[in-house]
Amino acid sequence: MNRVLIVDDASVVRLLIKKVLKQGDFEIVGEAVNGVDALAKYKELKPDIVTMDITMPEADGIQATKDIIAFDPNAKIVMLSGIDQKEMLWQAIKAGASSYIVKPFENDRILSTLHDVINGK
Repeated sequence: MNRVLIVDDASVVRLLIKKVLKQGDFEIVGEAVNGVDALAKYKELKPDIVTMDITMPEADGIQATKDIIAFDPNAKIVMLSGIDQKEMLWQAIKAGASSYIVKPFENDRILSTLHDVINGK
């Protein structure tokens, strides 16, 4: 079972992602509400993959991605962003994100993207 850390400042989004991932073969090992929290939880929980919101308080998803990749160059991070955040998505990929999903997302897209990233596709 693949272990996931969900990072989003909106509790309703974290809940939605959790619900979708439980339909797949994913175990939610933790949740973080901002980029600072994400790095601390990543170090503590060592998940197989991270879902990362881009826009968050304290440290955004791009900074959190840079910090996690600096700690673990093999980290697998999937960015979640609004359709209007294309420039930020590009920055996230440059920062080391493995892939991305645009909100509002389809459940199948989340599951297939996470599987693809974990399997190195």
